Amino acid sequence: MIQQIILVLTFIAAIGCGVVAGIFFAFSSFVMAALGRIPPAQGIAAMQSINVTVINPGFMLAFFGTALLCLALTGMAFFPWEQPGSALIVAASLLYLLGCIGVTMARNVPLNDLLAVAQPGAPEAHALWSRYLREWTLWNHVRTVAPAASAVLFTMALLSRYVARHLAASG
Repeated sequence: MIQQIILVLTFIAAIGCGVVAGIFFAFSSFVMAALGRIPPAQGIAAMQSINVTVINPGFMLAFFGTALLCLALTGMAFFPWEQPGSALIVAASLLYLLGCIGVTMARNVPLNDLLAVAQPGAPEAHALWSRYLREWTLWNHVRTVAPAASAVLFTMALLSRYVARHLAASG
């Protein structure tokens, strides 16, 4: 029974990681570049608006729901550890938790907090915006790669369990 639960949760975690990676990929590949092309006051105002509206049930469910699945799967993968894919599940979970949630809290959120209090038209806001674009985007690249790699590792774990189950049934 626990093995079926692990399979279902691993599948959902893989999907969640893919969704989160896609969101961050959009920011890394074109959203931040687009915001950097408009006047700083407008870019700041747009990003301030994004940072408020991103706090919504859909994003929070994908972002933190996937984190909760990763925490649960990390514990469940140890019982029994010898199951195929257990190490992949733990690696995928830790990568998501550290590379996505950890980086967000340690790097991106503090930058968002600085930007939140900036007055878009103020002279010092221009320098902050330049720094913000550079640093936030760099850390967002990490946040893009981490859940994408986690999705791959979760998928590999599912495949390894599937192959092992079919080999045992045919063997």
